[in-house]
Amino acid sequence: MSNRIRVAIAGVGNCASSLIQGVAYYRHLLEKQRIRETVGLMHYDLAGYLPGSIDFVCAFDIDKRKVGKPLEKAFLAKPNCTKVFHRAIGRTGVVVRMGPILDGCPDHMAEFPDDQRFIPSTEEPVDLVKALKDSGAEILVNYLPVGSQKAVETYAEACLKAGVSLVNCMPVFIVSDPGWAARFTQAGLPCVGDDIKAQLGATIVHRTLTRLFRDRGVALDATYQLNTGGNTDFLNMLKRERLKSKKISKTEAVQSQLEHPLPPDQVHIGPADYVAWQKDNKICFLRMEGRGFGGVPLNLELRLSVEDSPNSAGCGIDAIRLCRMARDRKMAGPLMNASAYLMKHPPRQMSDGAAREAIEAFIAEKPKRKGRH
Repeated sequence: MSNRIRVAIAGVGNCASSLIQGVAYYRHLLEKQRIRETVGLMHYDLAGYLPGSIDFVCAFDIDKRKVGKPLEKAFLAKPNCTKVFHRAIGRTGVVVRMGPILDGCPDHMAEFPDDQRFIPSTEEPVDLVKALKDSGAEILVNYLPVGSQKAVETYAEACLKAGVSLVNCMPVFIVSDPGWAARFTQAGLPCVGDDIKAQLGATIVHRTLTRLFRDRGVALDATYQLNTGGNTDFLNMLKRERLKSKKISKTEAVQSQLEHPLPPDQVHIGPADYVAWQKDNKICFLRMEGRGFGGVPLNLELRLSVEDSPNSAGCGIDAIRLCRMARDRKMAGPLMNASAYLMKHPPRQMSDGAAREAIEAFIAEKPKRKGRH
């Protein structure tokens, strides 16, 4: 059995750029025999699959600055603005293909400068199913913009027809939707989703603190999480109607850590504004108001500053490898534990500690018969 993992990407934006760089970065450390320098990984050797085991074999985008370009150039093209920490990714042999636009490019972006927005290509979309099959892709990683319901469903359909697993990193609910989940199960394809967490970002910090309040007997009465950033994700989300699933995803991720969810008017979690000069730097402002011993009030305020896209790549690199392990074991449908640990809106919410323990057990166990895990 080959230890190479053949991966396709939908959306060669900042998150894809960070993932591509990261695979090359950790592969480079291995080649230089600097094995101990693996800071930033939750797992280096994941049941024999290393970060450098990932090969990108196919990529789709809709921006004219990326379509038709080699992946090793497209991952740096505007409007990408994330930190470049490993530029030399080598020749990939992959040319970015034109994907379907559908609802993946909001109209309001046209009001902004070219280097901040998407500029759609005029090329005809390729046949997704054929492209996936021809590339030999095993897993498609979805990085389409928030609110791209029709586009994401189109890629999910293509995965089912091409026999390709899905790692859904954005908040269109596929893996956590019972109908879609049943179809992936029936097709014999494992999948992970929906809406990837950051390795140490706003949602995981908010979840952890919420759980801490609960575990320490402090009543949480009200909380907000406001985020600003200057990448295309934040620009896209200026159109508030595109945010419905994103707000559900982020809010449920936090509410799930409480025994009794807060009333809707006592919790506000969602993007605040687009600040162009922040680029891929995301700043989170968090406030939690509660009552401790004797009902005495307390409050917590936190400011978190992170580079947004590398933060998510730290979880994406594990999601891909866990999905490949599931394929090796002939499993099908949503990977419950991986989704609970790595995604904001999994099919089943768990505490992060319990999900991590379940993943470690899954990694260590011997292959089982086909089914959900």
